[in-house]
Amino acid sequence: MTKYATTPTNRERRFGEDEIIVSKTDAAGRITYANDVFLKVALYRENEVLGQPHSLVRHPDMPRCVFKLLWDQIRAGREIFAYVKNMAKNGDHYWVFAHVTPSFAGGDKVVGFHSNRRAPRPEAVAKIEPVYRKLVEIENRHANRKDGMNAGFAAFCKLLQKHGVEYDEFVFSI
Repeated sequence: MTKYATTPTNRERRFGEDEIIVSKTDAAGRITYANDVFLKVALYRENEVLGQPHSLVRHPDMPRCVFKLLWDQIRAGREIFAYVKNMAKNGDHYWVFAHVTPSFAGGDKVVGFHSNRRAPRPEAVAKIEPVYRKLVEIENRHANRKDGMNAGFAAFCKLLQKHGVEYDEFVFSI
């Protein structure tokens, strides 16, 4: 895998409310399609992203446990909505409100994933960012990345329980 940005710049990139970032992946999460908006916002050329893991745009501020939840959902054949902070090729970041769905073949066999991302409301980012920051802190307390992810996931589940909501209700309440 080719990794371009190694250091976040703390500069934010934005895209229009009328624009939608679209990508498709195979079942392993390797990019098979990226629309022009994806390429423009993430600062990549098509030949740089095709065949690469979608984690190419993963920002280090994103808790791994959120991706665990996302992958658990879509691999089980369910859609998920999530706020995600991504990183462009130059290290800039951009927030999205993602809707990720599995793609099926032959009935219930998941063969890939389709993601549509819109620009999130600034108020929503202001609410989710401190939650994610806390989850990353919890994850980073563990030397073993898997243990950290599991601890973050447990903390996230506890937060949802505390508020008496399921994940989907939480996301749409932000």
